[in-house]
Amino acid sequence: MMDAIYNVVVTVNTYLSNYVLLFLLVGTGLFFTIRTRFVQVRCFGEGWRRLFGNFSLRGGKHGGGMSSFQALTTAIAAQVGTGNIVGACGALLIGGPGAIFWMWVIAFLGMATNYAEAILAQETRQVDEDGTVHGGPVYYIKTAFKGKFGTFLAGFFAVAIILALGFMGCMVQSNSIASTMNSAFMIPTWAIGLAVVVVAGFIFIGGVQRIASVTEKLVPVMAVLYIIGGLFVICVNAANLPEAFSLIFSCAFNPSAEVGGVTFGIFAAMTQGAKRGLFSNEAGMGSTPHAHAMAQVKDPHEQGVVASLAVFIDTFVVVTITAMVVMVTMYTGNGALAMGAWEGIDKTNLAQIAFGSLFGNGVGSAFVAICLLFFAFSTIVSWNLFARLNVEYLFGKKALPVFAVIALIFIFMGSLLSNDLVWELADMFNQLMVLPNAIALFALSGIVAKHANKPHPKPSAADEE
Repeated sequence: MMDAIYNVVVTVNTYLSNYVLLFLLVGTGLFFTIRTRFVQVRCFGEGWRRLFGNFSLRGGKHGGGMSSFQALTTAIAAQVGTGNIVGACGALLIGGPGAIFWMWVIAFLGMATNYAEAILAQETRQVDEDGTVHGGPVYYIKTAFKGKFGTFLAGFFAVAIILALGFMGCMVQSNSIASTMNSAFMIPTWAIGLAVVVVAGFIFIGGVQRIASVTEKLVPVMAVLYIIGGLFVICVNAANLPEAFSLIFSCAFNPSAEVGGVTFGIFAAMTQGAKRGLFSNEAGMGSTPHAHAMAQVKDPHEQGVVASLAVFIDTFVVVTITAMVVMVTMYTGNGALAMGAWEGIDKTNLAQIAFGSLFGNGVGSAFVAICLLFFAFSTIVSWNLFARLNVEYLFGKKALPVFAVIALIFIFMGSLLSNDLVWELADMFNQLMVLPNAIALFALSGIVAKHANKPHPKPSAADEE
């Protein structure tokens, strides 16, 4: 039975990623890039000024919402997770070095898509009398399509995100935490799973404000730690950088590029880049608009330009660090994969082996395990929030305690089970989320273009306080 389900899910994923997702993601990103007149380029500097103007590790409470920086870190916490290490390594192993190029393409276009999602989340959000903010794709989907069709699309999205992020996705994240911590420190996976459940449960109980408080502190620390470690490995192996970049670009366009005795094709590189790009930066998926809807800003454009930076940080910084560490140590020079030694290497241990080539197996495994612990745990926290908001939309507040218990059970199960079916199910529901979200984005593109193309004053000191 499980094999039959697995085969069905793999078949669905194949059609979605090969024939729907690739063209939809590229098409949506290209459409908004043109419609907003390259907002991700024009407003790139403005986004950084607004980000650092709002930077704070103690952002405080904001009623039922968040500060702009807290919303950004909550979004990045969701985006920077297993996909940035395990997902990037999987893309390299299956799609070859060329997959990284296509992840960059998806990310560049996705910056415009993420801008659009944040704009619409701000425009359609609802605020209760007590200040509680409700926002996300279900609200702009119902704004785009009135009546039963809009209700159906919003409900479809809500169910997909609950299954994708609240249950299946969190299993993937906890499994990655447990497996890497077990291999690095020999801690039983059940103990790791139990610890994750206890800490996550404490944060879940605190609601939006506690989640915002955790992510605003955790995200900057985890990003800096990983970037410094990765750059050190890259600098030590700087002589291999030209070959690494050459492989990335040649494999992206060569119909039959060969690396270490294995042939990679363009189509595999493109589809893996699209699939893993989505799982990593989530642009177009409809997850991060939940966080951006809660940002307390004067103009939706302010959060839009900050939101586009989340994709940049996720892919062009963190994923690229992972990819280049693997490329300069494993795919180039005398690296194991360059020499054809593929046995025993998979997506879960490739990064650990790459870092271990410089730091030693023990230290390399421990470094990746600790970084992945931060990445994946922060993703669990943010994904639970996004799923929870949709549970409340479908079933009301009374269903939230039940959802929390079920989510914690799935997190614990994920630490014990290493199941390809779970990964495939997470991929499938992630991809299904894109469909109603993208349709609504196209329908409301005029609102996005209005915000992107009107004159905007430069961030002032008052805006940054």
